[in-house]
Amino acid sequence: MGFFYGTGFVSYALSVAICVATFIAWKVLIGMSLHDNRVFEWMIVNGIILIGMQPILMRLSRTIWLNFFVWYDPATQDIPDMHTAAIHA
Repeated sequence: MGFFYGTGFVSYALSVAICVATFIAWKVLIGMSLHDNRVFEWMIVNGIILIGMQPILMRLSRTIWLNFFVWYDPATQDIPDMHTAAIHA
């Protein structure tokens, strides 16, 4: 349960970064005003983007969280693991 709990924090951070990026892009390209519905239009577009990117964010957050604790060691590439050795024996 701890692994998926940690990936939730990473996924949240990635989602916040996407929200900030879309907000800045919307403000620069379209403009932001409280006197019309541009804020609400951004919220709708941002929600659609986040829902569409959810599978990517889920897998990316798992990869980022896993890389905090497991490092790739090229020297272990040639060492067979116990499962492979038991199958070929």
